[in-house]
Amino acid sequence: MAGANVRIGILICGHFVEEVAAVYDNYLALYTPMLGDGFICQPYFVVDGEMPASVDEQDGWLVSGSRHGAYEDHPWIEPLEDFLRSAYAASVPVVGICFGHQILAQALGGRVEKFDGGWSIGPTEYAFTDGHCETVVAFHQDQITIKPDTAEVIASTDFCAFAGLAYAGRALSFQPHPEFTPAFIDDLLDAYQDRLDPAVVADGRARMTQPLSQSGMIGQIRNFLRGYARAVSDTETA
Repeated sequence: MAGANVRIGILICGHFVEEVAAVYDNYLALYTPMLGDGFICQPYFVVDGEMPASVDEQDGWLVSGSRHGAYEDHPWIEPLEDFLRSAYAASVPVVGICFGHQILAQALGGRVEKFDGGWSIGPTEYAFTDGHCETVVAFHQDQITIKPDTAEVIASTDFCAFAGLAYAGRALSFQPHPEFTPAFIDDLLDAYQDRLDPAVVADGRARMTQPLSQSGMIGQIRNFLRGYARAVSDTETA
């Protein structure tokens, strides 16, 4: 499969608030440049009831962030969970980010809750189990409080114990947003300044002085998706 593009279905689980959507439209505008060359991204607006016909429709899947809670009663939540369980069972690779991280864990037996410790907003240092750290943007109150038995913790903070999970080569997920750029964060904080506690937004702005170092997390996501595509190619041509 050398030189071939990897087809990734972007499962869009929420719309941006109006002010942000006017500039960035939807999550596709963030994930396409994050994945970069070698990937073709196809959006599926799951939040509007648009589900893929099959888990094999694309080479892999990326589940987006969302303003919604994984535990909320929306008509698209259960079909999405069913789809993720089917993809996992078929070993079709899935990457989850923020809400995607949470809904994947919930679908596979974990628990997601509105965290009583409050919000985490802005650049945050995540410790990886291999010993390195990366500063990536957090923007969440909900988080995984019980991980699935099949998940291995690969990144954490004192605030978020299950910030990165790996599922035996079948899935990979992160609580923070490696797709967020500094310009996007500025626009997002502007949009939320009247929607959240001003102290929470002010703390997020104060943390913007920390430089981001999310390239390793992005590389891990890219390598996971690309590596699976190579494995499929090797199997098919053997």
